[in-house]
Amino acid sequence: MAETDLYAPVKRFLEAQGYEAKGEIGACDIVALRGQEPPVIVELKSRFSLKLVLQGVDRQAMSDAVYLAVAAPKRRETADIVKLCRRLGLGLLIVSGAFVEALVDPAPYQPRRDKRRAGMLLKEFAHRVGDPTQGGAARRRPMMTAYRQDALRCARRLSAGPTKLATLRAETGVARAAGILRDDVYGWFARVERGVYALTPKGEAALTEFAQALAAL
Repeated sequence: MAETDLYAPVKRFLEAQGYEAKGEIGACDIVALRGQEPPVIVELKSRFSLKLVLQGVDRQAMSDAVYLAVAAPKRRETADIVKLCRRLGLGLLIVSGAFVEALVDPAPYQPRRDKRRAGMLLKEFAHRVGDPTQGGAARRRPMMTAYRQDALRCARRLSAGPTKLATLRAETGVARAAGILRDDVYGWFARVERGVYALTPKGEAALTEFAQALAAL
């Protein structure tokens, strides 16, 4: 859809709410008025973009009621777009043919703090040894988390042969060794008998792959 294709559906949508809407008023794509209420400003774009967001933020200097109107984005992008608009106090109109849906209305936004996620962040920072993963590189190679570091400690000890869990935990200092060996997230460990674990071929390969990280532990 071209930007001009969005105009008529959005205009009708606003008029159905009792507004009088006009296009290209000053720098604004659409301005709508209803009685003595502050103006509603709508910026149109065929797709969501940073340029559209910056336009919306600029229009907030003239009105608190600013909407961004775009053709329906891909479903996987919608939640992130909604979150961004709420954070910025911008409204969001989605246009599908002649149908217009308001996903977000302009309003001040104060994000709720997620104490669980914040706690996990601080815990990971505190337990990770050194700074083994370059920022921005995590998507391109296995990330050296504190969990992986603990798993490597366990793997290094098991490279000497099958070991009892209690012995491994005492000698490595890995308090969560039982869960790491039981869950075997990386496929490095094999249960030989109750309470005794050994290293798998994949675990042996990991010792070579992460030799540099192991040296720092």
